[in-house]
Amino acid sequence: MKKKSSNRGKTLKELPFEEEEYSVFDFETTGTSARTEKVIEIGITKIRKGKVVDTYQTYINPGRLVPYNITLLTGITNEDVKYAPYFDEVINDIKEFIGSSVLVAHNLSFDYSFLKSECEQSRIDLPENSAICTLKLAKRIYPHLPSRSLGNLSKSLKIRHRNVHRGLGDSTAAAKIFLKMFKTLREDYSIDTISDLIHFQNIPSGAPFKMNKKKLAEDYSSVPDDPGIYFFRDSNGNTIYIGKAKSLKQRVGNYFTSNTPRKTKKIVQKAHRLEYYITNTELTALLVEAELIKINGPKYNTLLKKYSNNYFLMVNNLTSFPTVERVTSFDFNGNDYYGPYPNRETAIAIKEIIDKTFQIRECNEKDFLKGKKCYLADIERCFAPCIYKSIKEKYLDELIKVHNFLSGSNQSAVNRLLNKMKILSEHKKYEEAASTRDLINTVLKQLNKATILSEPINKANVLIEVSGVKENDYLLLLEGKMFIKNYDNSISFEEVLQNYFAGTIQLFKELTDKDLERLKIALSWLVKNKGKIKVHYLKNYGSIEEIANEFIFINKAKRDYQLQE
Repeated sequence: MKKKSSNRGKTLKELPFEEEEYSVFDFETTGTSARTEKVIEIGITKIRKGKVVDTYQTYINPGRLVPYNITLLTGITNEDVKYAPYFDEVINDIKEFIGSSVLVAHNLSFDYSFLKSECEQSRIDLPENSAICTLKLAKRIYPHLPSRSLGNLSKSLKIRHRNVHRGLGDSTAAAKIFLKMFKTLREDYSIDTISDLIHFQNIPSGAPFKMNKKKLAEDYSSVPDDPGIYFFRDSNGNTIYIGKAKSLKQRVGNYFTSNTPRKTKKIVQKAHRLEYYITNTELTALLVEAELIKINGPKYNTLLKKYSNNYFLMVNNLTSFPTVERVTSFDFNGNDYYGPYPNRETAIAIKEIIDKTFQIRECNEKDFLKGKKCYLADIERCFAPCIYKSIKEKYLDELIKVHNFLSGSNQSAVNRLLNKMKILSEHKKYEEAASTRDLINTVLKQLNKATILSEPINKANVLIEVSGVKENDYLLLLEGKMFIKNYDNSISFEEVLQNYFAGTIQLFKELTDKDLERLKIALSWLVKNKGKIKVHYLKNYGSIEEIANEFIFINKAKRDYQLQE
C-alpha cells in the first residue's frame, strides 16, 4: 500500500505554493514539555488558493487538572475540558480535516512535538504531511523586527489577533501572517513551490558569497538604492530573468547570499551580466516589468504575475432598467464601473447602502422578465419596474441619484435615511430604526470615498500624481486609456494633456489588451497605496493655464508648445 506522502512529491513540483492547501494549527497545553504535559485545545485554520476557507476547533480532555496558571493565560478551565473528548477520540476527525494539506504552525517544533507525543501515546500513526514553520519564515524575511512572536508579528503587520492564547484565535492569526508573507516570498525570494519554501525555511542565515564572475560583480556594485527594473543576461546577452523592486540594491542583494533559494541560485549561475532601469516609483516599475516580460519572455520568469482581486460596483446599462452589481473585474462593455474598493467588505457595505436607500431593482434579469412583483416593492425598496413599465423616467432619475452617491455626494442618501428612521421611530419600529441609524453612520464615514476615483473608470478623465522618493510619477487616465509621463514613446504625455484641453483629442472607443493590462496593474497598486497618490479631476480645470499653475512640468511643456507655434 502506497503512503499518501508518495503523491505529495508530484504535487510539490507542480503547484505554485500560493495555490496549495494549508492547515494552520495551534495547540493549547497544560505546560511546555510534550513529554510530560497534555493538549487541552486545538484550533485549525484551513487555507486554499490564498484564502481562509474553513476552521476546526475542539477542547481536548487531558485526563488531569488544568493548572491554574494555564487557566489565567488561556481562559480554559477544568469545566471546559471535563466532558471534552480525549485526544484519541478526535485524532481521526483532525486527520480528516487536514487531509493531505501542508501543516503550518508558528513555532512548529513546539506544536509538532505535542502532536507527535499525543499520537505515540494513543498508538496512532503521525500524519506524514509536509510542514512549514511561520516563525522560521519570519526570521528570514523580517530580520529587522526585534521579536517575531505571534503577537508582535500581528501588531507589526497590522493583523487583528482575536482570542489570544486560544487554539483557533492563534491559528487564525498565524494563517493571516502566513498569507501576508506570500507576496514577499514570491517577489523578493523567488519562491515557486512548497519544496522551495521548505528549503528556504531550513537554510541558516548567511553572509553574501564571493562572486566569481568579475563583470557580474562589477554590475552589482553599481546598482543604486532606487525603485526600478533589473535584468539578468546570459553569456549570449539573452535576458533570462526580469524583476522589479522598491529598492534595487536591497532586492538584487538577495540574489548574492549563500542561503538563497535554489531557483535564485540557478539564475545567478546562468547570469553573466546584470542591468537595471531606474523608475520614479514602484508603480512604474511594476508596469515596465509586466510589459518587458511579455516582450522578452525570459526563461526563468516561469509564472505570470497575479494581481489580487479588486472590487467594483457596476451599473449594468445593458438592460432597460439598470441594476447595481458587485463585481471583481471591469471591462469597457458599455457598463459603468465604480472603484476599485480596497476590500470586499467595503464593496458589500456600499452596495447595502444603495439597496436600502435607493429604489433600484435588485433582482436578476431572469426574475425581472417574469413580470412578478416581489416583497421589495411592498416595503418600498424598489419601484417594481417589472410590472410598472411606465415609470422608466422616474427610475432613471433614481439611477442618477445612485451615480451621484457613488461619485461622492452623500447628502441625498443621508436625508432619505434620516426621514426613514424618523418614520420608523414614530411607528415604534425601534429595531428597524436602529438598523437605519447604523446605516447612516456608515454613510457618514464616507465609505464611497474608499475608492481612488469618484468617476466611473470607463469615463474618468484624471491626472494622478504618485509620490516618489526623488521625483513623482504622473499618470493620465482618459476614458480607460492610460498615459505615463516619460514612459510612452508613441505620443508625449504633455501633448496628450494639451490636446485634451484644446478639445482635439480623440476618444478611445476600443482599448487594446495592453491598455487593459496596464490599467489592471495600476488600479491594483493605486488602491493599496492611496496615501502616496493625489487625484486631479480634469473637469475641475478650464484650460491648460489653470492646471499649469499646480505643475511645473506642465508649465515647461506649455512654453515649449508656444515656441513651436
